[in-house]
Amino acid sequence: MVTKIAIIMEDEMGRRALAIARTMAQTPQIQENVEKWQGWTKIQPIAEKTRVATGAEYIVVVNMDGIRYSHPVAERIGKHFSGEDIYPSLTDKESISAAKGVLGPSVRAFVPIKADEGTRQVGVVVVGILTPTFSSIYKSIRFEVYSVLILCSILGFIGSIFLASRIKKAMFEMEPEEIATLLEERIAIFQALGEGIIAIDSNQKITVANEAATKILETDNDKLIGKSIRDVLKKSNLPRVLEKGEPEFNQEMVINNTVIISNRVPVRVKGRVVGAVATFRDRTDIHRLAEELTGVKAFVEALRVQNHEHLNRLHTIAGLIQLKKYHDVMDYVFNITEEQKNITSFLTGRIKDSSLAGLILGKYGRAKEIRADMIIDSNSSLTRLPDKVDSNALVVIIGNILENAIEALKKCDTGPKKIYFLVSDKGGSLNITVEDSGHGIPEEIHGRIFENGFSTKEDDGHGLGLYIVNEHIMAAGGSISVDSSPGKGTRFTITIPNQTDE
Repeated sequence: MVTKIAIIMEDEMGRRALAIARTMAQTPQIQENVEKWQGWTKIQPIAEKTRVATGAEYIVVVNMDGIRYSHPVAERIGKHFSGEDIYPSLTDKESISAAKGVLGPSVRAFVPIKADEGTRQVGVVVVGILTPTFSSIYKSIRFEVYSVLILCSILGFIGSIFLASRIKKAMFEMEPEEIATLLEERIAIFQALGEGIIAIDSNQKITVANEAATKILETDNDKLIGKSIRDVLKKSNLPRVLEKGEPEFNQEMVINNTVIISNRVPVRVKGRVVGAVATFRDRTDIHRLAEELTGVKAFVEALRVQNHEHLNRLHTIAGLIQLKKYHDVMDYVFNITEEQKNITSFLTGRIKDSSLAGLILGKYGRAKEIRADMIIDSNSSLTRLPDKVDSNALVVIIGNILENAIEALKKCDTGPKKIYFLVSDKGGSLNITVEDSGHGIPEEIHGRIFENGFSTKEDDGHGLGLYIVNEHIMAAGGSISVDSSPGKGTRFTITIPNQTDE
């Protein structure tokens, strides 16, 4: 800064010296006496008065031979001018130069003196102004420097307090040690989760990815952070969630030949979407847990139905014995035993998947519980599952359809209650038909039964049953159709291609 000030001041002094020299060179008394013997007696007083008036360090008038006719030091008058920078001005040229003169370093201006109306050069006016040193410049501006330093210090102190307050408020009044601890805990929690987690910012760049995610994606964590989600997963729907600001739940997709189930939600800060996060897990793990849960629930349901049926049968037998209808007791016991044996034998012989056979047997008992006849087509058989459908998915599909049929018949107070069921893997595809004699589906809701969250139940219905059924069927490349009209019952027809031979 001081160097820049020095350059500016030197340039200003040079222009000032040149202006003084021009004025002196045009003075008639100087033009007339610069060539005369003892002309200095006229020139020296004028030069000194001008020097004092203008504040110049020296004004020197020399003739064409370089002899001084004026100088602040009187003893130097009549002697030769020192310095080679005078020669250009002796050839009728103005110039400014920096040199070290008798009185010190200076900026001096050289202006030719011309006589006879400017046609003849008779001498040169040299005006010198001492250049300021670093110490002199500093002394001249030291008050301003001190003032600026004090002001900046005060403003810096106030600003630091304000900034620290804002930062602490933004950090929820937490100290740096608390923030570090919280970050370590968050990282530990992310890494400990069994589900994969990937988060992106508003620019679709990955900001978070835990170990479970890197394992499913078969890559390293350091290769994910900072990358665009499209570069890692071309078919990712996280950008869509980021754009729309709406969550997506229980979505299936394939990553590295692994079927995963993913939930995607937008990240909001003060009402504004700033990113999106996806959690996903291998569908195999979820299905294994679902099978365990389904098995337990089916077992409990089967015990409940069996207990209820046994109570009813015991009451019937007890009543017949009290009436001393012993022959009827024998016939009744034989009939119920034969019926149970036949249905069990049929299902175990025709349905090779034990989970599905147990489900159908349980639903058969549920139908009897509401005094409905469940007719299982004699052509039903299932020897193998399609490639894209596992046992759990099939249990979910058939279980929900049969349960909906039972619920529909529970609402019927008159007329026969019947359920028709067929499952067959003949003809290169898996075909499932479920038909009930209930009241049917109202036309106004016919197109909404497969929507996520839609339900006609007024108590604990969540509207997920048929939605999940449809998702499983679509994932397997199959189709589902519904034929229903008020008062004529409902028929669900499902077709899933068997791709084993492909």
